Amino acid sequence: MFSAWKDMYFVNPWVLYLLPVLLPFAFLWFYLAYKKNYATFTISNTHSFAGFTSWKAKLLPILPVLRFLALAAILMALARPQTQASDQKTNTYGIDLIVSMDVSSSMLAQDFNPNRLEVAKEVASQFIANRPNDRIGLVVFGGESFTQVPLTSDHVVVQSQLAKIQNGLLEDGTAIGMGIGTGVNRLKDSEAKSKVIILMTDGVNNAGLIDPIIAAETAIQMGVKIYTIGIGSQGEAYMPAYKLPDGSIKYDYLTVEIDEKLLTEIANMTGGKYFRATNKLALESIYNEIDALEKTAIESYQTIEITELFYPLAALAIILIFIEQLLRLTILKVFQ
Repeated sequence: MFSAWKDMYFVNPWVLYLLPVLLPFAFLWFYLAYKKNYATFTISNTHSFAGFTSWKAKLLPILPVLRFLALAAILMALARPQTQASDQKTNTYGIDLIVSMDVSSSMLAQDFNPNRLEVAKEVASQFIANRPNDRIGLVVFGGESFTQVPLTSDHVVVQSQLAKIQNGLLEDGTAIGMGIGTGVNRLKDSEAKSKVIILMTDGVNNAGLIDPIIAAETAIQMGVKIYTIGIGSQGEAYMPAYKLPDGSIKYDYLTVEIDEKLLTEIANMTGGKYFRATNKLALESIYNEIDALEKTAIESYQTIEITELFYPLAALAIILIFIEQLLRLTILKVFQ
């Protein structure tokens, strides 16, 4: 009980302002009443009375002190000290979401600073940070695909693995169907209210064992919605042209080719939407729109337990008054 006092607050704090006002007057009143009830007389010397002081007489000053303390306890009780303990419970009907990211060599194009891949990772990271109630997974694809992170609510792991995504992890190429198929496979056993894939690519499907449309049809059967993002500026961009024998990459200005018709069809088939990101700002805007479209429904309630702490103070006041009256009517009665 008393350990809770450190966290207490007062329902009627204004009563506390009466303490420095009433208590001094009460103390003075009790003292004057004590002096009035117990008169004194003057003698020439007290040597004749030495050793005759009664222990009962020594208890007399305790009566006004007991009244004073009882009044202080009553005022504290009237201020109603309390503590609150709250228990907030949240039921989250979250979204299971896969970010499927193209890591082909064309994602190193420098029409985004420093390149498309790094900007895509940065903006995706911001998006994930704003989705604390979702389970999120990562899929990467080039000429093939694999799961970088399976669905998890541990966003620290997701962010850490997102930062590690880079070109060269997979055979080069753009296997859009594989990027969708791997994401759908990760979502097939999900019981979430909403299942979503955000697929980002900057090219044309030219690799992989799965046709993108067939992959999209599978997504429909699994209840998966796909948002597609074509990333890349209009016209030409400074991007990898070919590899030199020493493994280094030769850059040149090449025409940006994104199969927008295919990406739009995939999005429309599954109930999603296609977006084109020609710069970082546009990509951020796209993720913001997806964030608004795919809101997580949260149902929460809070239980508050209030503990009244005035009972000990009221009990203390009663005990003090009882002791004061008991002394007054018994052992100290003869002095009144």
